[in-house]
Amino acid sequence: MPHSQTSAPRDSLTGVRLARGASPWLLPTVATAAVSLLRARRSGAAKAVAGPATALAAGMLWFFRDPEREITRGRVISPADGVVQSIMPWKDGRTRVAIFMSPLNVHVNRAPLSGTVTSVEHVPGGFVPAFNKESENNERVVWHFDTELGDIEMIQIAGAVARRIVPYVPQGTKVEQGDRVGLIRFGSRVDLYLPEGVEVDVEVGQKTVAGVTRIDRD
Repeated sequence: MPHSQTSAPRDSLTGVRLARGASPWLLPTVATAAVSLLRARRSGAAKAVAGPATALAAGMLWFFRDPEREITRGRVISPADGVVQSIMPWKDGRTRVAIFMSPLNVHVNRAPLSGTVTSVEHVPGGFVPAFNKESENNERVVWHFDTELGDIEMIQIAGAVARRIVPYVPQGTKVEQGDRVGLIRFGSRVDLYLPEGVEVDVEVGQKTVAGVTRIDRD
């Protein structure tokens, strides 16, 4: 049985910032809330809009939070906050760990190992719910990292709501384990492929925290 992993984020209370790439969604929402609140005393229509707009703006601020993390040291750490949806052996000997991210999770993904980004490929596709098996054909970004364990593949998969993936670093970038590498807006999925011979130390249904939960076993 896998040993116990951290199931709740060890976020810094003073280190929360907003995710890069949130502006196209966040700024219009916050602006609408601010204007409607200013006009609420003089306009019934503005007053009616102010409540829902403020609630939506607050929700957006929560959705796009990007907390600082105390990065766990281990061979492979989780690239995403979420729940382990499946663990599957692959034909080439690798093991795929699929992590489902709900709209309430932090949506910033992190490098599972230190290394060099050798490929960042955007693949067009559909937008079925990320927990659906057919989501493997969704819009996605395929990452490859050259690491001490060899080539590591990570795939960011868009969901029914998440229709935009924002890579933060280009091909050729050297990243440290736990560095932020991209954002998936709203609920989605991240698949991580472990090389042959690397044992998984999480289980289906387990919560993961990006940069904190260790995925493999010594």
